Amino acid sequence: MTETPRQRRQIWNHTPSLPIQNAPYWDWPMKPLASLHFLLKSWKPVGMRFVMLFAATISWLFFAPDLADTQRFAFDWIAEIWIRNFVILFSVAGGLHLLLLRFRAQGDDYRYDMRPMMTGARTFWFRSQVWDNMFWTFVALQFWVFFECLMWWAYANGWVTLITFDSNPVWFVTLIVLIPIWAGLYFYMHHRVLHLKPIYRYVHAWHHKNINTGPWSGLAMHPVESFVLLTDIVIFLIVPSNPLHMLFLMFHHGIGAPTSHVGFDKVKLGVLDIEMGDFHHQLHHRFFDCNYGSTETPWDAWFGTFHDGTPAGDALVRERRRKIWQTK
Repeated sequence: MTETPRQRRQIWNHTPSLPIQNAPYWDWPMKPLASLHFLLKSWKPVGMRFVMLFAATISWLFFAPDLADTQRFAFDWIAEIWIRNFVILFSVAGGLHLLLLRFRAQGDDYRYDMRPMMTGARTFWFRSQVWDNMFWTFVALQFWVFFECLMWWAYANGWVTLITFDSNPVWFVTLIVLIPIWAGLYFYMHHRVLHLKPIYRYVHAWHHKNINTGPWSGLAMHPVESFVLLTDIVIFLIVPSNPLHMLFLMFHHGIGAPTSHVGFDKVKLGVLDIEMGDFHHQLHHRFFDCNYGSTETPWDAWFGTFHDGTPAGDALVRERRRKIWQTK
């Protein structure tokens, strides 16, 4: 049966332009101009990628320990990092929650799913989706601090090949461009493993309690998943880099997770509409078995799990499930 516009509105209050397009980086034959256009568009100043790099730069310049101090683990510089990350994480997730869901500053403009955060549900700790999400976000913060402190120690003790913009400007800039692509690749790989039945049941199911997501949902997950999520940072043990690159990648979790789960396509700040939500991942929370990666990775398209947000994408998901059940 064909889905009517009325039925579609019952599912989504707002969607971005559809169908969702994957990055053309992986197309064959190669599309260099299309790839460059996609890349430049992803770095627009009203997008989260630019915001995360800006936040990482400010943290690197003004709120980072001296490298010489991090040769040994000490309470003072570790505490400074903990306080900085706590302020960033709880300001971003908490600020967005208050702005969009508590005070409803922009009403339902750009909101994907109209359902409220759940209350009274036994599936959530404290019987509240928001309080449950806040608690597990706080747990995830500890892993963020752990991995960042470990990397500062590694830079200071020569475990990482340290570069600067002056010593290697081309690779310095190139790595900034590559980091979001690496983050997407790693996310697909570990996320796909988390959906294997035993691991999903005992670990990843905690995150998927959030069928409709909010800012606090991004890092609300089992501690094992929090740990695995942040291990992508070890790439810098083999790739020459600078602490700015490390912070930029870490902010993909500390800032990127709350903003990608915010549930709104854009957030109004004065005259600006900041592009924030991730409808590609919102579809994953809604339908579960699609869009395991990001739009910058080809794996979902290659393995038949890509959902482009259209009714045709809904039909593909249903057909794939039908074939799986027939096989069983």
